[in-house]
Amino acid sequence: MKGWDPANWVNPEGDTIRVAIVWPHSGPGALNGQMAWLCATFVAYDINARGGILVDGKKKKIALFKADSQSKPDAAKKICERMVLQEKVNVLIGTSGSNVMKIANEVANKYKVIALNIGALSDDLQDATNFSRYAFMTSDSTEAVGRGVAYYYGQIRKKEKKFYILCQDYSFGRELAAGFKKGLKEYYPEAEIVGEDYHKLFQTDFAPYLTKIKASGAEVVYTGDWSPDAANVLKQSRQMGITLPFANLFMDEPNMLAEVGVEGTKGLMNIKHFEQAGPQFTNAGMKKYYTVWRNEWKKFKTAPFNSATFEYPWGTYGFWTQQMYWLYSVIERAGSTDAEKIIPVFEGDSYQFVSGRVSRMRACDHKAIQGFRVCEFVEPDKQKVSMNMPPYYWVKGSSLCGPSWDIPAEKVIPWMDEKLDRCKGKSGAE
Repeated sequence: MKGWDPANWVNPEGDTIRVAIVWPHSGPGALNGQMAWLCATFVAYDINARGGILVDGKKKKIALFKADSQSKPDAAKKICERMVLQEKVNVLIGTSGSNVMKIANEVANKYKVIALNIGALSDDLQDATNFSRYAFMTSDSTEAVGRGVAYYYGQIRKKEKKFYILCQDYSFGRELAAGFKKGLKEYYPEAEIVGEDYHKLFQTDFAPYLTKIKASGAEVVYTGDWSPDAANVLKQSRQMGITLPFANLFMDEPNMLAEVGVEGTKGLMNIKHFEQAGPQFTNAGMKKYYTVWRNEWKKFKTAPFNSATFEYPWGTYGFWTQQMYWLYSVIERAGSTDAEKIIPVFEGDSYQFVSGRVSRMRACDHKAIQGFRVCEFVEPDKQKVSMNMPPYYWVKGSSLCGPSWDIPAEKVIPWMDEKLDRCKGKSGAE
């Protein structure tokens, strides 16, 4: 991996596997695009350094193209079509924003190329109305996340009972909340929702919502907010004297955590697919992945990638990189960039992440079946239970992962639309 630098990516010459990274690379959601580009270049650099992938009878390296969705469906449609028609990409990989991923899937279906969803969670992306045989959802999904958090609080922690839902006001946020409420009925019926609010994307002032939370008697705030919303709501809550834990997906960005500090981040509960519970470095592959990433990051000279936001390959970075490795493994085993040859290999496939977690692709609706890890953020001197190699803490400037618990995949089987003909008569576990 020596020489990996996302700020100075150069595509290989010649016949390549061409991949579009469909994310907001500009505008208020640009941080998410930077995160995706970081992950995409890491995986592609690794594979290219090993000579590429044997497809169509010869070794091909991976070429990457930024497709700036601007977090807008109209812009996403234009850029995705340009990627397919002009750049001749074989794959569209996306994205933060289920509304944008839906567009990418539609373009992939129209032009018969693969769309890989590694970052959008709405269950309706793969329902009877929106399903495309060219679209695969290796990402986690809203109902599974919601049920996973409910399972943790009801079946493992068994402590807090009063919850306040605060989510973004579009399909992802609404479905994530619905999944949590369904999970509480299933796994924690004695729990109570004491408040529920939805805010627009890229909200800047959370005071009205936080004032209601403060008066609600809530013991936990449940949110799926991603940056910059995740950072803003956490910072503003602590500024208002609200010390409640947030049960969250995306409140793990290092710079934001450092700004809030050790005390302000203590007690956050984070749910993720990449890690497993317990000590993180139990195999040589995981140690190498973590060490190589950090060693190369230390050499980065160019903003924004030389900031602490991009230093550690955990959480979202781990999950996004492993989903991309899964795709390239499928392409290699299919021996082709032809979508018609990739599809039957991907359907029903299983893949083990470097962390040891295994994800399986449900054939009928192309949704991944996978478990979760829930982690409680604790002070640096208590992080050794998770960070089990020197220096035995993740970071000094904030609380981060300490005690953790696994949510078994069978407890969070993703929702399956029985109206989808391909899924009729099948169980969710098939």
